[in-house]
Amino acid sequence: MTSVSSSGEFHHQHHFKSAEHQYASSKQGIWLFLCTEILMFGGLFVGYLIYHSLYPTVFKNGSETLDWKMGAVNTVVLLVSSFTMAAAINYVQRGLHKIAAIMLVITIACAGAFMVIKYFEYSHKFHVGTVPGKFSLVDPSCGAGGKRADCESKISALLKNPAELEKNHVSAEEVSRLKAVISQPKWEMFYGFYFVMTGLHGVHVVAGALLIFWVFIKTLNRKVGPEYYTPVEGVGLFWHVVDLVWIYLFPLLYLVG
Repeated sequence: MTSVSSSGEFHHQHHFKSAEHQYASSKQGIWLFLCTEILMFGGLFVGYLIYHSLYPTVFKNGSETLDWKMGAVNTVVLLVSSFTMAAAINYVQRGLHKIAAIMLVITIACAGAFMVIKYFEYSHKFHVGTVPGKFSLVDPSCGAGGKRADCESKISALLKNPAELEKNHVSAEEVSRLKAVISQPKWEMFYGFYFVMTGLHGVHVVAGALLIFWVFIKTLNRKVGPEYYTPVEGVGLFWHVVDLVWIYLFPLLYLVG
């Protein structure tokens, strides 16, 4: 951390030669950390590509059951948050603390909106049972190890019963798509990647929002400014990586079909 004198001047820590040395070291540490994050998500992307090539129909049918409109809205939300985060860094560097604080609040609000939308997506997936290992909309036995023929016949019966469809809050079109999903072996594969990749990304969104709130407090207390803005820039870089990961997740999961 950098100390602040009573006059508001920023001083580098004693174990650094200068403020420039502290800034360069901090930036190097941040980039090394971000490389480990990219490697972690990179492994998941490689696994996704391998299994997508092995089970293309499963991934195609699975992606068609996702709500691409919600995914698109979340993409726009994160793009807006990237802009406001970059603006906040710029305003802190220029000493405009109030405007920077507003930009940080908007960024946090965008993170919250992203997670709310993701909550509705997840809750619906659990409602219809499109999670690895079960298919609760029809029968739990339709999950891993269940007989696909029996599950398909139960779905066909459900399609012929409008009252049951209304009771389960699903449309006939959605049920037809779900039928196409479980008609394939290893249909749980797609949802396994969906929940792991989007879930891990969601954890990073929450962590990023907490870090931005920490920077927001430092901005209000004027502990960052033109002379010292490393925390704001570092958190901003982390947030941009989180946004970038979603830019790849959206087409791979929602548009692959």
